[in-house]
Amino acid sequence: MAVVFFGFLGLGTWQVKRLFWKLDLIERVDRRVHAAPVAAPGPDAWPAITADTHEYLHVRLTGTYLYAQTARVQAATIYGSGYWLLTPLRSADGTITLINRGYIATGAHDVKEGAADGPAEVTGLLRISERGGGFLRHNDPAADRWYSRDVQAIAQARKLDNTAPYFVDADAASANSPAEQGRAAGEPIGGLTVIAFPNNHLVYALTWYGLALMTAGAGFWVMRDEKRRRAARLDQESNNGKQG
Repeated sequence: MAVVFFGFLGLGTWQVKRLFWKLDLIERVDRRVHAAPVAAPGPDAWPAITADTHEYLHVRLTGTYLYAQTARVQAATIYGSGYWLLTPLRSADGTITLINRGYIATGAHDVKEGAADGPAEVTGLLRISERGGGFLRHNDPAADRWYSRDVQAIAQARKLDNTAPYFVDADAASANSPAEQGRAAGEPIGGLTVIAFPNNHLVYALTWYGLALMTAGAGFWVMRDEKRRRAARLDQESNNGKQG
């Protein structure tokens, strides 16, 4: 019981540490999202980019959209199922960044499909590449079926060199069209990034501490009961000795 008690106590303490880590993460992300946009990290910074340090950073980019290289990635949004439109943006230095121009409904026609390359200025949130695919579905580059925004795989399938290891969710202003107008006109709807961090660590900590307390209580009850039984046996033996 002592081992179990200290095990539960350790798990509770670990969840408390996770709670403070999560609160700090939420605060840092909130600051990034609401800060003024900064220049997107260039090639020199790419190796150091991680989710902890750069996810949801508010960035800006300028360049030329390569509309012919747009990838449709399966999406589920408040507007229903459809696709994210990931279009390469070629900057003046030749680097490529995949821009999630926004959501388009299944069956809808992208107004930029077949359009010539065009200049663009984009602001949005930096996102980390989503490798592999979706739930029980793997990306199929050969068939051009994408279930996650896997930057490396999409860049490789489209033979894009010098591509940033992240993509950018364009905000509503960069999408050129309000939601309802965009759905009617075939413009992608931007600004749909969902930022949510499940934070159940306090509940988990209280659960583990509660189990530790219950274990301690059970141990105390067992020890007290054993002590009572031992005292009863000694009394019985003493009485038997006197009678003998």
